[in-house]
Amino acid sequence: MNMEKKVYDFLIIGYGPAGISAALYALRSGHSVQIVGYDGGALAKAHLIENYYGLATPVSGKELLEIGKSQARQLGAEISEDEITDLFFDGNVFVASSKEKQYSGSVCILATGAARKKQPFVGLSKLEGHGVSYCAVCDAFFYRKKNVAVLGSGEYALHEASELKQVAASVTILTNGNELEFENTEGFIIENRKIESLLGNEKFEGIRFADNTENLYDGLFVAIGSASATDLARKAGAAFENAKLVLDENFQSSIPGLFAAGDCTGGTLQIAVAVAEGAKAALAANKFLRENLK
Repeated sequence: MNMEKKVYDFLIIGYGPAGISAALYALRSGHSVQIVGYDGGALAKAHLIENYYGLATPVSGKELLEIGKSQARQLGAEISEDEITDLFFDGNVFVASSKEKQYSGSVCILATGAARKKQPFVGLSKLEGHGVSYCAVCDAFFYRKKNVAVLGSGEYALHEASELKQVAASVTILTNGNELEFENTEGFIIENRKIESLLGNEKFEGIRFADNTENLYDGLFVAIGSASATDLARKAGAAFENAKLVLDENFQSSIPGLFAAGDCTGGTLQIAVAVAEGAKAALAANKFLRENLK
């Protein structure tokens, strides 16, 4: 894996309105900024934006996204198109990892947009925390020499499966009928059939497929799509309450220097709100750097 040697002042994951807003405030304060984004999220899919301050004429979400990225680049931000699958804090620096690279920063702002929607399988929600997990780094230890499954078909699913392979007896990747998005060089068991429901009442026991057959597993790790802010915060060791990331009034998590902003914090999912949260998180992170690291 290629490790970026430079430790930036700000590491921002996500280049939507919250991430770019945070970057602008950090850059104007004289900080170095590394932004890593995978896609434009909900904004990139918006047809026309008409309810945002300062727009003389409506623009598409994709156009507004590109304007923001260009603005950040002009002020000196480094922007990388990459999919982050892991986040680690060593006590001094935050390190975000993709398949090929690592990016590091003294503070980190999670701005990945709203968490991906969970697929509505029967039994999924009631079994969360009872054999169903969303973090291999956090929970792999509990499945030593056991048979586990990973739900997903992309790079994030591969990352979780690779973590589990180190301790589990077997790892099966459940694609739910989707095409595998990576080359299976590690020889994972691949199950392509559509999923009907999860088995188990008090504890996860396995999967029932659409063809009415069943496979038994000791645990299930959900890794659909890309890693969300919640996934990354869990991997870094941040505190959660009622499955929600704990943030203070400045959008800082329980880990000093780790912030979150925008749709990933919940609440009103609007561009104006995301921009405001990004600014507030950046100002708080700037203060944190001045008081603790400079």
